[in-house]
Amino acid sequence: VKPWIKTSLAPGSGVVTKYLLQSGLQEYLNKQGFHIVGYGCTTCIGNSGELDESVASAISENDIVASAVLSGNRNFEGRVDIDFDKEPIGTGKDGKSVYFKDIWPSTEEIAEAVQSSVLPVMFKSTYEAITKGNPMWNQLSVPSSTMYSWDPNSTYIHEPPYFKNMTMEPPGAHGVKDAYCLLNFGDSITTDHISPAGSIHKDSPAAKFLLDRGVERKDFNSYGSRRGNDEVMARGTFANIRLVNKLLNGEVGAKTVHVPTGEKLYVFDAAMRYKDAGYDTIVLAGAEYGSGSSRDWAAKGPMLLGVKAVIAKSFERIHRSNLVGMGIIPLCFKSGEDADTLGLTGHERYTIDLPSKITDIRPGQDVTVTTDNGKSFTCTVRFDTE
Repeated sequence: VKPWIKTSLAPGSGVVTKYLLQSGLQEYLNKQGFHIVGYGCTTCIGNSGELDESVASAISENDIVASAVLSGNRNFEGRVDIDFDKEPIGTGKDGKSVYFKDIWPSTEEIAEAVQSSVLPVMFKSTYEAITKGNPMWNQLSVPSSTMYSWDPNSTYIHEPPYFKNMTMEPPGAHGVKDAYCLLNFGDSITTDHISPAGSIHKDSPAAKFLLDRGVERKDFNSYGSRRGNDEVMARGTFANIRLVNKLLNGEVGAKTVHVPTGEKLYVFDAAMRYKDAGYDTIVLAGAEYGSGSSRDWAAKGPMLLGVKAVIAKSFERIHRSNLVGMGIIPLCFKSGEDADTLGLTGHERYTIDLPSKITDIRPGQDVTVTTDNGKSFTCTVRFDTE
């Protein structure tokens, strides 16, 4: 492994360390630079740490389009896809290409290693220790109250707004009237695009929020670690730096256009400007909206931003269900139609004619969507489990 390549190994459990040591594999992983840095979500969601400051500055100051190989157990956008059958993974000392199949052990070899190295006692000893905690955990002060005492100054755990002003009776269905388009997407927008779990960019609204509360940049941590704070997570919604929003005409990043003024703003800032002015917003999208991991914040975040509906060619099933749970209407364009074929740019205002009574809403029914420039089209309401 070349010295400029950053390496780390973050197993999901302490048991892994024991059987890597038992098998002798950890010795060779260490020689390649893959020392164990911790346990849990780190490298696989992009949290392998910051780039060297000189490298990061050179990229941003010179507007360089950079790419990176991030090898992990997930395959979000931007990670390199290698055809292991046809492409070599390196070159041997003899100068010949080395393919994955040349070094991959046989099924028998793997079974033998597992049998001799992955032992029941490892799991027992590791998980027994969980109930005993550790000195730092055991010394934490624990309130005696049966109700959780919210700390208004905490940037990790904050009382969420979902249950405030909640009535005993459900509020009923809501239509959408004269909503602005917050974002206009193409195909394959993943839950990681909608609610990234990785590092918090130094210039983002979430970063400003933390800095204003005395959190230093080195202590930002990640969105995933701060998912107990709705104020951070709302600011992190649509904050993925690889977001491609058609309103920006090809520019990539976590910004959008505030339609009434034409200003280019961070998505959170634009959403708050709409919300403060009393305007609803919608999102336009292509196929497979919400694919990827079933991240609950990918539905909670848009709701907090004031998004009332998502109109897409298709949805990932679990994410669609999450949207419904947060009161966001999932609508599908009719077959053969999408925002482009209908001539929708995202600069229009949208009205969705949804029945006001729950009993009048049926799974798969059609509703009419109209815009302020005279367009009208039919969408299917996806309040269903298919």
